Amino acid sequence: MVSITERATSKVKEIIEAQVPRPAGLRIAVVGGGCSGFSYSMTFENNPGMLDKTYNSDGLKIFVDQASLLYLEDVQVDFVDSPEGSGFKFANPQVKSTCGCGSSFSV
Repeated sequence: MVSITERATSKVKEIIEAQVPRPAGLRIAVVGGGCSGFSYSMTFENNPGMLDKTYNSDGLKIFVDQASLLYLEDVQVDFVDSPEGSGFKFANPQVKSTCGCGSSFSV
């Protein structure tokens, strides 16, 4: 199951509120690429796919496709805001290694 912290949920909702038209939810996926093999993707979605798993986090709908579910089991998404920068951070217990830039991983 994918979980998203209260802080991340709040940030996504803030971004969604500014979108016209307003998307139905957030898609979280794992895509091939990056120097370690895989990377995370977050996009806004108007309609879930037929085979998507849908999660709910405080009223925020999160859509995950079946292939990505294999790599996102027990993943927690957080939003970090620090002097060094801000952004969404994925804590994935399946990750064996990450690349130097921190944006891709291998399992």
